[in-house]
Amino acid sequence: MATKFIFITGGVVSSLGKGIAAASIGLLLKSRGLKVENQKFDPYLNIDPGTMDPFQHGEVFVTIDGGETDLDLGHYERFTDVTLHKFNNTTSGKVYKSLLDRERAGDFQGETVQVIPHVTDEIKSRILQTATETGADVVITEIGGTVGDIESLPFIEAIRQIKFSVGRENCAFIHLGLLPYLKECGEIKTKPMQHSVKELLGFGIQPDIIMCRSEKQLTKSIREKLGLFCNVSQDSIIENLTAKSIYEVPLMLEREGIGKKLISLLNLPDAEPALTEWKAMVHKFYHPETEITIALVGKYIDLHDSYLSVAEALTAGGIFHNTRVKIDWIDSENIQTPEKAAELLEKADGIIIPGGFGDRGTTGMILSARYAREHKIPYFGICLGMQISVIEFARNVLGMDDANSTEFSKNTEHPVIDLMPDQKDVDLGGTLRLGACTCLLSEGSLSEKAYKVHEVQERHRHRYEFNNLFREQFESSDMIFAGRNPDRNLIEIVELKSHPWFVGVQFHPEFASRPNRPHPLFRDFIGAALQNK
Repeated sequence: MATKFIFITGGVVSSLGKGIAAASIGLLLKSRGLKVENQKFDPYLNIDPGTMDPFQHGEVFVTIDGGETDLDLGHYERFTDVTLHKFNNTTSGKVYKSLLDRERAGDFQGETVQVIPHVTDEIKSRILQTATETGADVVITEIGGTVGDIESLPFIEAIRQIKFSVGRENCAFIHLGLLPYLKECGEIKTKPMQHSVKELLGFGIQPDIIMCRSEKQLTKSIREKLGLFCNVSQDSIIENLTAKSIYEVPLMLEREGIGKKLISLLNLPDAEPALTEWKAMVHKFYHPETEITIALVGKYIDLHDSYLSVAEALTAGGIFHNTRVKIDWIDSENIQTPEKAAELLEKADGIIIPGGFGDRGTTGMILSARYAREHKIPYFGICLGMQISVIEFARNVLGMDDANSTEFSKNTEHPVIDLMPDQKDVDLGGTLRLGACTCLLSEGSLSEKAYKVHEVQERHRHRYEFNNLFREQFESSDMIFAGRNPDRNLIEIVELKSHPWFVGVQFHPEFASRPNRPHPLFRDFIGAALQNK
């Protein structure tokens, strides 16, 4: 069977949830026994989001092979449980850099390099590469941005050309747009969607399916109007209502018939979707037996998407324990004294400090780690959160008053966290310790009990590490090294012997968590928080 290609474009406004829609479609097709692969094409000129401000772009999702990618790849992995790679995310920056490198090397033999055919051919080759690399039955490609944006035009033209490369019968185009509801007149307005589809038609693409983001159900007359003016049958108009949980979206879209429609459009083998486990997970999410509060102490709190995978991993841990996890988002800059830490954290059943870069807000994080340690509150430190726990312990238990990371203080006499030698004098972008690395777990540790194995692979994204010059002082204390990398003898996990549940990890376990299969450390962290409650 030839690989089938589904392209998802957005219209009217941005941030409508194309990534959730793409992930949901991936789940629905995979549940029918098809091999699916999701990918994202972003029109911005950055090579990847690795150097972008989290307030502007949200979290950076890291693939197992060290790709710094768009956060939508996290949705793809969580919904489809398919492990993605660097090639699953392409930006305009990657496209142009590849072409310019080839031009400088003389590959074009003096030919004028142009948007058409060279840029569009590069985009098409990357779309087709995913099919070749993975052998997928269906490749689902989300085009970032909104139709009509200048920067996305080469991508729109490329997917128009794809249908001639692979055959019209092997392509389906889905256009997702907003149907605004005007409370003043009590009406859903279709005109913005009509104009968006008209714009897409102007670029040579007739959508096969119109997906309508709306707060209200679509009436028969709305469907008739959209079908008439957008050149589609009414069964090709899919309602995509705002859901209480993103994990309900696949079930809503299945009820709307999008799975059957795509099977028919692409002439794919049909089967009854195996969604029993997913439905059970959603049911547990909506019917918790209890509730706990987890204090998330971070520096990018103003944009919750900066910690998207962490939040979803906490939710998954809660679902496992039939518990609703209420996240108390705490800006670490608001904690400057022990008294303020006590005021903001006293109601927390567990405390988590996620990753981040730079020294802003680290005082509040250190005070939070100390509060968790001294008050025996379950603590989970991720990447920076692990380093913070080491600094706090060095200062307040081992007597190293100025202990710090050289990221925050170059002149500290006790650099318990330091830059790795191979990280000195390198470019900022794409040079962190990235991707999956091996970690050996100490027998009897909390981490080993959680994983139930002695060796794991986890994804990294950082530049600084525990400084092994201070290893002896820590090993004779209450802090234990529960995980290490055997290849470079790097400390990966720290724990406290006398604490009920205190774990700091140098890696990012949130990227491997799934809503119906939580990461072991998040599962046990929520379990410890429940006991603490």
